[in-house]
Amino acid sequence: MGLYKLCSPIFFIFVENDEVGMSMSINIYQIFTRLFANQNESNVEFGTINENGCSKFNDVTTVALQELKKFGITHVWYTGVIRHASCTNYSKYGLTADNPNVVKGRAGSPYAIKDYFDVDPDLATNVALRMKEFESMVQRTHLAGLKCIIDFVPNHVSREYHSDNLPLGGTSLGSYDDTTVSFSPHNNFYYIPNEELQLPNDIVFPYNEKTPAYFEYPAKVTGNDVFSSHPSKNDWYETVKLNYGVDYQDFWRPYFDEIPDTWIRMMEILEFWTNKGVDGFRCDMAEMVPVQFWSWVIPQIKDINPNIIFIAEIYNPDAYSAFLEIGHFDYLYDKVGLYDTMRLLVEGNGSAKYISDYWKRTEHVVGKMLRFFENHDEQRIASRFFADDANKARASMVLLATLNPGPLMIYFGQEIGEKGMCKEGFSGIDGRTTIFDYWSLPEYNKWVNGGAFDGGRLSEEQKDLREFYMKLLNFRLQSDAVQNGNFYDLMWKNNGGNLDSDKIYAYTRYTENEKLLFVINFDFTQTHTFRLILGDHALKTMKCPLTGTMTMTEVFESDFSDSFATEDVLEHGLPISILPNSALVFRLEWK
Repeated sequence: MGLYKLCSPIFFIFVENDEVGMSMSINIYQIFTRLFANQNESNVEFGTINENGCSKFNDVTTVALQELKKFGITHVWYTGVIRHASCTNYSKYGLTADNPNVVKGRAGSPYAIKDYFDVDPDLATNVALRMKEFESMVQRTHLAGLKCIIDFVPNHVSREYHSDNLPLGGTSLGSYDDTTVSFSPHNNFYYIPNEELQLPNDIVFPYNEKTPAYFEYPAKVTGNDVFSSHPSKNDWYETVKLNYGVDYQDFWRPYFDEIPDTWIRMMEILEFWTNKGVDGFRCDMAEMVPVQFWSWVIPQIKDINPNIIFIAEIYNPDAYSAFLEIGHFDYLYDKVGLYDTMRLLVEGNGSAKYISDYWKRTEHVVGKMLRFFENHDEQRIASRFFADDANKARASMVLLATLNPGPLMIYFGQEIGEKGMCKEGFSGIDGRTTIFDYWSLPEYNKWVNGGAFDGGRLSEEQKDLREFYMKLLNFRLQSDAVQNGNFYDLMWKNNGGNLDSDKIYAYTRYTENEKLLFVINFDFTQTHTFRLILGDHALKTMKCPLTGTMTMTEVFESDFSDSFATEDVLEHGLPISILPNSALVFRLEWK
């Protein structure tokens, strides 16, 4: 990926990495568990589980996990594990179906939790043994040398929440609520007294079955902070907001002098799953929960497992420092920042200059940001709503993987160009892979290949793309500079017209043991030829000599190597030619 020509002699502000000494990069592979290896490709729109099938815990085999390990993954995020609202009936196991009026899709949203202490029965081969099957999957994950992450959904639950699997002595949410008041610090939910819930009347259920009316009185507040008995279809109408002791209708007044009951219930849930061997929690909409709760609960869970990690889904940059420093989160979503910046570039808009603007705004937290280009919420790169071609993200993925030492996440199918362009049912055609419907991914199944997980049916283009991702992920694990190094932005020396700074971005990552130079071309049509200026400040910052012989070796896509007089490099810069949509990675050494 990238042809370069060095015509003569090299090349490069500086961000110090507070995380120096970290032992390994984190590469997360997000699996939507229900869809992971479903080989039933009937794909009936709004189909039932019997029509369209469903992947199981047992489908996450030792072979699959070994292949993910080889791929360069360190952590697997199993999305949709905890039992959530669903239209599928398991009454013979004591598990009733939910009212379709408060379920999105037949399978239901994994973020409308029905029972925090149970797993989704859809994912079990033997429903009665579903928890044991989950525990076995966790054990297989660990035996493969991988870590296990699951969702923790703290802000809201399904409208028909009811725990059938409470641990001994546990108390079900809402059991002792005073429903005559809108708020009490002792309640688990918020209420709209004397009003019946009125669901949106423009929701369409194209099922053959009759859908019974749903009755809720008094109405509970909807999960996305809708303090009205009339949520719209664009709201999270299928969920209800949990009460952490904040009276939002009284200017967000907190009642924390006494630990709110909801805090205790949530700690019990986190403790339950930690004791199941889970290695991390991706905390859904963490910023909708008061940071004081996280400050209280995370240290207690880390007393059980000091190595467990907490990742916050967060979209407010003004809250980043609080959630790291007060809330004790390990990592935060890098959506409003690097994702948005890179998406503009992949879509042929924006400017590479925005990257420098980005790190200057976030340098105080940059090593704590989880970077991604796809997840279950975002549109697929290959969809017509995004880039329409998965290969267009190659150069950008190199930057996402190497700009700073924080975790990198890949969504299953991203590496083979899944398009997310199916009309599955509730999801519709929106450039995303459905999280609401029973479905199968024919392209991803070419990698699954009947359980061989060898990619035997992938096209040559898909194999090439997956090889690129595998090389990139493993490079992150093998490079000391990427894992532990500081960052130096070379663009301040290269904005004088010697290169197109809207399309080209260059930086270094370095430790005492390894110095790497990255040059990236975000132009999809043009090869760029220019002199990349290094400057003595960059060399001094990296503690490199200003004299002698400098050797450059390309370490990502080839083994090209050449040597230059450092003095010539400093005086004249580095003449370089880089192909469209490509990245060059050089190791720098001196004699």
